[in-house]
Amino acid sequence: MPGKYGAANKDVLTAPEVDVEEVRTPVLYSKRSIFFMVLFSGLAIGSDAYNSALMGQLLLLFGELYPDTLTVATQSQLTNAFIIGLIIGMLAFGFISDRLGRKSGAVLTTLFLSVGIIMTAVSHGTSQKGMFWMLTISRGIAGFGAGGEYPVSGAGTAESTDDSARARKHRGFIFAMVADVSASLGFVFSGLVPLLLLLCFKQRASDYEKVWRIAFALGIIPPVSIFWFRYRMAMSSAERRSSSRKTIMPYHLAIRRYWRPLLGSAAAWFIYNYIAYPFGLFSSTISASVGAGDTLVKSYGWGTLINCFYLPGGFIGGYLSDKIGRRRTMALGFGLQAILGFIMGGCLEYIQKRTALFIVLYGLFLTLGEVGPGATIVATSSEFFPTSIRGQMLGLCAAFSKAGAAIGTSVFKPILASYGDNAFRGNQAVFLIGSGFAVLGMLVAWFFIPAHPPMLEEEDADWKTYLRDHGYEIEWGDTQAPDPKHVTFDAVRDKM
Repeated sequence: MPGKYGAANKDVLTAPEVDVEEVRTPVLYSKRSIFFMVLFSGLAIGSDAYNSALMGQLLLLFGELYPDTLTVATQSQLTNAFIIGLIIGMLAFGFISDRLGRKSGAVLTTLFLSVGIIMTAVSHGTSQKGMFWMLTISRGIAGFGAGGEYPVSGAGTAESTDDSARARKHRGFIFAMVADVSASLGFVFSGLVPLLLLLCFKQRASDYEKVWRIAFALGIIPPVSIFWFRYRMAMSSAERRSSSRKTIMPYHLAIRRYWRPLLGSAAAWFIYNYIAYPFGLFSSTISASVGAGDTLVKSYGWGTLINCFYLPGGFIGGYLSDKIGRRRTMALGFGLQAILGFIMGGCLEYIQKRTALFIVLYGLFLTLGEVGPGATIVATSSEFFPTSIRGQMLGLCAAFSKAGAAIGTSVFKPILASYGDNAFRGNQAVFLIGSGFAVLGMLVAWFFIPAHPPMLEEEDADWKTYLRDHGYEIEWGDTQAPDPKHVTFDAVRDKM
């Protein structure tokens, strides 16, 4: 059997003897651990995206059911409740994942998300206004759980892929699959599920309430289905080697050393979400405003089709990020999105008369956002920081980004509503404003995102040296959470 860890600053296992059969099993286990960590992180973030985007999609139904109660302010309240919960969860679970470990964070986020989803699906009140307040509270709880996925899954993906040279080489593409393509699928299903439910109930208005409750309830399937696997997840070598569970990090030194990637990642993510969230959440509303759908089913159908354009952007951006680097890929996506957005805003009077052309250009606008920041932002928010503070730095960047989403969704709907029946002017305004922010995002990416991410192990070593040079002696590593099947290649090599 494998022995125990030695001193806190050692990164190998010590054992009296290692035979061939014992070595083979842990190596295979390590590869499986990487695969399942990536797979379940993707499912979790996809589930979060579904639950986040679903409210924006269901506002069309709420408008039919509760036309007198569903004011613009109430719509903003419902969409922002989840986002505010996300912000708090990102900050809280960033700290938890660094102090208690990635597995503890993953289990807790799943529990909070599941409770919030159940409360949302069964929300009631003595009046419609009371029900909306119950929905607001429930969405906030679900958002708190969902917010934890970003620091937990992002940090876990970075560290688990570092255990394999092959996975490390393709980390940009892996991050794009986990954090972007999976989230894009969540957005797609947030429109597809209500569409299919409406068809199942034969579009009867009397069944609209059943549709929105079932749509929310179905969101619990992914987190519950992966709960057991997350409870059994292994700890990465980086976390074992360089975590710091007993010491609060000197944050002033962290800011001094990592201010540039922190500022760049947080600002770029803020701008990306300011653009992506409202354009995705209200895709059905916008498609309906240009005559793409004269019924709920058609509006949801066109909205789902538009959200499908998110998907290719993640694949393209992930591939490019490993070829030309994270910074160039992000700046390229922002720049191309700005150009297309300005063209659409300037020529919208002619474009909106051709529904198919409008849908395609709208979709390409979303695709370019995923090619750049969508595919790279979680990677840049993870790779540039050491293991001991990676969850907190990622959580801080993600929380700042959701402020962009909250602001974007808050101003988006009033802009559309301010033009009344003149949908053309409202759509034109949001495209031009979004494109202006894309230009700002391109500049932020180019001047603040470092050109090349460091090797995680080397950055951990440099961070430890940096702290020692400033008078901080810290106990590193985790000696309390045994994972008997996990053996590093170094341990095998040293015993042969």
